[in-house]
Amino acid sequence: MAPTKPASAKMPTTKKDKASTKHKPKAVAKKTAQTVTGAPSQHNQSSRKGKRAWRKNVDIQDVEEGLEGLRAEERVTGKTLQKTEDKDLFQIDVTGDTQVRKSLPRFSSSLLTSTKILAQRSAIPAVFSRPTSNSTSKKRKSTLTHEEKARLLRIGKRPRKGPFNSVIDPTEFGAGSAVLELSEAVKQSGGYDAWAEEADQEMEEEVLEGFEGLKQKTFKAPVLARIRDVIEVPAIVEPHQGTSYNPPVEAHQELLLQAHEAEERRIREAEKLAEVKTKMESARMEVDVENIAVASGMKLQDEIAGSNEGTDDEEDGGDMPTKKTPQRKTQSQKRKAARLLAEKRELAERAARKRMLAVIPSAKTLRRTNARLMSAREKELVEKQLAAQMKLKQHGLAGQRLGKHKVPEGKVDVQLGEELSESLRALKPEGNLFRDRFLSLQQRALIEPRVPVLPKKQRKKIVEYEKHAWKRFE
Repeated sequence: MAPTKPASAKMPTTKKDKASTKHKPKAVAKKTAQTVTGAPSQHNQSSRKGKRAWRKNVDIQDVEEGLEGLRAEERVTGKTLQKTEDKDLFQIDVTGDTQVRKSLPRFSSSLLTSTKILAQRSAIPAVFSRPTSNSTSKKRKSTLTHEEKARLLRIGKRPRKGPFNSVIDPTEFGAGSAVLELSEAVKQSGGYDAWAEEADQEMEEEVLEGFEGLKQKTFKAPVLARIRDVIEVPAIVEPHQGTSYNPPVEAHQELLLQAHEAEERRIREAEKLAEVKTKMESARMEVDVENIAVASGMKLQDEIAGSNEGTDDEEDGGDMPTKKTPQRKTQSQKRKAARLLAEKRELAERAARKRMLAVIPSAKTLRRTNARLMSAREKELVEKQLAAQMKLKQHGLAGQRLGKHKVPEGKVDVQLGEELSESLRALKPEGNLFRDRFLSLQQRALIEPRVPVLPKKQRKKIVEYEKHAWKRFE
């Protein structure tokens, strides 16, 4: 039988095994020995040198886990969650659960954070201010006066102490010229500076004289409704259909009628103004005709001369009607006048009483009539106010006087039938955009109404000279 080798005998090693053992460091063996104790295992990254090694050693464990999760979802639900619609996964709860409200804690003021903060108490005592002599004296003075304290001491028959802790006899209190108690200045010592200047008080007591002491009276502006907020006129008004270059017949006739009414209104106002002017001119001409025979500045002298002549005639003893002097009434005449006056008053009272008795039966009818008239008047007033407000909303301040000038209503831009063009090439511009914008600002109460201020031409006055021809001898 052939002899066998013991287990401890060394096996022959190949060249490859030698190379592998040669490159293994000692730290690796030590690390493997420590992992047995329970250290976390880490992923060993193999070599990726070269394309072949990269393809072989790529880690696709995350991808495999994701695919396995998708397969598990398909096995449970039949399809993946990504392909499931939202309405199958979620549900909107509108009604809620009444049991949840019962399980929730009810509101309590003790559960508030502010209450919890205030309920906290620290073991450290609070900071307090040290009482001073001034504060204690003020408190004592406010609670009990010296007279009241002296009266209470006399009632209780307790000895009262004076200066230097001396006991004072209550029967002889106040006798002598010595100071029995401390003065108020001594008691309030330390609370103020006795040598401070009273400059502030002198400035307060100083009274200004003349116009410097007068204060301008302030006026409070009244709170009024802003007209600008009521107006609903747009900044750019949509033009009328009749202003088109090829308008419909009805729209064009309607716009022509509006322009005609505006022109008639303007002519009537001009005629009224002309009538007033003619009346003023005629009155002026009548005054001039009366004074045509009298030179300017001589009428007053003629009147004075006429008055002087009248006084001269009176002095000469002309026949003038003399006014009779009233004579004094006798007692019988006075009694008769008083009796007549009393009778007139009695008759007037009877007539007034008769009228009142006649009116009493018809008082209800008069009250109903008066109430009907008042309601009709109030209704008419409300309708007028609503109409004015509606006009203000739709047309703004057009046609109303605002301050010195009147807000213009604006011209109606319209063309006559023969002025209408058949094409856009022959179209003539009508109106002015700048004027329209300016009128829109005035009508919407954004700017005040204005009129164009034109420069006045300097007119040369004709100066007349009267030559004294009668003084010149040739």
